[in-house]
Amino acid sequence: MRSSPGSSHVVSLYCSRLSSGTFLQTQLLDPENTGFIAVENFTSLVEHHELQLDPSKLDMLLALVQSNEEGQVCYQELIELMNSKRSSSFRRAIANGRRTLQREILLDETGLGLYKRFVRYVAYEILPCETDRRWYFHQNRLCPPPVFIAIVTIVQIIVFMCYGIILNKWVLQTYQPDFMKSPLVYHPGHRAQVWRFFSYMFMHVGLEQLGFNALLQLMIGVPLEMVHGILRISLLYMAGVLAGSLTVSITDMRAPVVGGSGGVYALCSAHLANVVMNWAGMRCPYKLLRMILALVCMSSEVGRAVWLRFSPPLPSSGPQPSFMAHLSGAVVGISMGLLILRSYEESLQKQCSWWVIVFSFITFLLFAIFWNIFAYELLGVQIPPPP
Repeated sequence: MRSSPGSSHVVSLYCSRLSSGTFLQTQLLDPENTGFIAVENFTSLVEHHELQLDPSKLDMLLALVQSNEEGQVCYQELIELMNSKRSSSFRRAIANGRRTLQREILLDETGLGLYKRFVRYVAYEILPCETDRRWYFHQNRLCPPPVFIAIVTIVQIIVFMCYGIILNKWVLQTYQPDFMKSPLVYHPGHRAQVWRFFSYMFMHVGLEQLGFNALLQLMIGVPLEMVHGILRISLLYMAGVLAGSLTVSITDMRAPVVGGSGGVYALCSAHLANVVMNWAGMRCPYKLLRMILALVCMSSEVGRAVWLRFSPPLPSSGPQPSFMAHLSGAVVGISMGLLILRSYEESLQKQCSWWVIVFSFITFLLFAIFWNIFAYELLGVQIPPPP
């Protein structure tokens, strides 16, 4: 509805000064300075004045207003919305609101550029809730860009190419004695060198393992990082990497570890678990077929790792890397990762389940440290001599 020039001026001032929390809060929306806005007041303002907001944000604003049964809206939540922020209470209000957002699917929008079409694809690929998808689609600015997974993948490829050229070997590189002399490989004989519990993710058995990990990292990790941010996805990936090496040091004490499978499986299992938990809401095409293919590929990679561990092609010429890093990465993804993916734009620190998972991971970490310090000697484990 068109407004008069005078009312447009008022609304313009409202839009420009709402975030300061000092102008219309006391004069129009919250005359009693209670911190809440009566639904009638705000609904009247929206219906009789032309707010300079994009349609998606205006829809969500109206949904927030009309979903409140107490007849009032928190002023701070309006400020957060105007500043492109959302509190958990705002998200629940939208999800439980009685108002239906006008447009059902993002695919209705036409004339989008290549980047926006890719963002729309990512929204449908990763997020199970239509409100979250629309919010992400309209708020995405590619800042910061998803660089973590890309950088890790590039470094892994560079390291593999360097060792491939130096060793003149591109398949089953672990059976080349000089490969195991790398300061990046985790070897039980060098477990006092703490960086090896992380740096092993840059080394790979051969071209096939590198190709598999790099493909999954880019196909799943980059969209996840675009939606959930570099901090959360890097934390998930590195937690899977660390859990992989620590689990091997406990369950397969004589085996070295190479490859980024712990981090890759953390990402993949978290995403697959999120799809299964929100099956009805996921709008990614051919999701059942893609789920089956992903499970087949991941299972075949684990099977190959088991074969290399217990029935290697050259059993006497070199160490056999363990497959336990794959499984521990999957456990990290299902536990920690699933919570991260379900908590889109919500503070993890405010959730009790997050602290339970963090406490469990820290407990496992401390146990693994003591195990690596004392268990090898107490159990008399015969470690293969380090290269």
